[in-house]
Amino acid sequence: MTAVDFARENELDLSVRGGSHSVPGFSTNDDGVVIDLSAAMRGVRVDPRSRTARAEGGCTWGDLDHATHAFGLATTGGIISTTGIAGLTLGGGIGHLSRGHGLSADNLISADVVTADGRFLQAGEQENEDLFWALRGGGGNFGVVTSFEYRLHPVKDIYAGLFFFPLDRARDVLEFYRDYIVKAPEELGMFPAFQLAPPLPFIPESEHGKPFCIVIACWAGPLEQGENALAPVRDVAPVVAELVTPMPYPAFNSAFDELYPRGLQHYWKASFASELTDGAIEAHLQNGPRVPAVNSAVHIYPINGACHRVAPDATAFAYRDATFATVIAGMWPDPARNSENIQWVRDYYQALEPHSARGGYINFMAGDDTHRIRDNYRENYDRLVAVKRAYDPGNLFHMNQNIKPEG
Repeated sequence: MTAVDFARENELDLSVRGGSHSVPGFSTNDDGVVIDLSAAMRGVRVDPRSRTARAEGGCTWGDLDHATHAFGLATTGGIISTTGIAGLTLGGGIGHLSRGHGLSADNLISADVVTADGRFLQAGEQENEDLFWALRGGGGNFGVVTSFEYRLHPVKDIYAGLFFFPLDRARDVLEFYRDYIVKAPEELGMFPAFQLAPPLPFIPESEHGKPFCIVIACWAGPLEQGENALAPVRDVAPVVAELVTPMPYPAFNSAFDELYPRGLQHYWKASFASELTDGAIEAHLQNGPRVPAVNSAVHIYPINGACHRVAPDATAFAYRDATFATVIAGMWPDPARNSENIQWVRDYYQALEPHSARGGYINFMAGDDTHRIRDNYRENYDRLVAVKRAYDPGNLFHMNQNIKPEG
């Protein structure tokens, strides 16, 4: 509260840093104020009887998973455990459990918020309802969320893993995914990706560094049904390598952490689509195999199932009719290669654009995507502007995909 007052009174830029995964770098700034929650605000309290957890704003998903797993519970997080719960949830929150249990924001019960005037407020269904509505998808536009209360679900051990398919069968994989994911049991979280094979023991050494079409699958239903649930994936095409086994949910939610260490260069683009059209598949086949670095990837997440059972105006996250959320995640270590890597992302996005909705998922957008804000929120945009005007009329919280109070 003191830091917010100081930034406002001195007319300084203000960034809020949780897990610090902000791709555009919004969680820091030069010559301004950074409220860094990650060092001291990482407490989690689980209530196993009510199946809820309250987590402070500096927590990562690894922190939350560690606490909830002890009780055989979980809620929808991302796919990297070092991601902050705050940024992911405020932007919507897509993860392995989305189809079965909704977005992270759909599982938010209440939030503690410090607003631009330095007040401490609680937001929920019965208190500051307009603020609570905006927090679920509207990003960091409305204040510093110091704690989140989540609804938890009985998820402990899962059956999950990765399948590496040769590029010449990528069309078969994408067409299978397009058709299967709309009818698959909601306990199945699954998405295809283009990725260079990392040097892992289960991948033949001769294949390391080569591009593949991958399927990442997570069965969160009864373990004994896991092998049958993932069998259709294995049958799509010959598998070059796979690692599929029962494991604790937190193990899978942190399985990709080493691919994304701190200090990488980042440039991402995002889009939604209700269908994975033949044209979109062709764009993926032309651009996906050109993935330029082992850290870079393209993921096509499913956001149907439970996500579709929430009305588009029930939260700020408006794309409840979208079935697919694509992220073109450019990540590489060497700044000298910035131009070529950024160009790959832009070319890929441009090829997909005719087959995508106008808006995209704000958590996957770059700093040069601010012109897409209205498209990202559709009919919810004007209501978000009204909430912004009520809680932050001076736009103190502008280090984000910014919703301006003047519209």
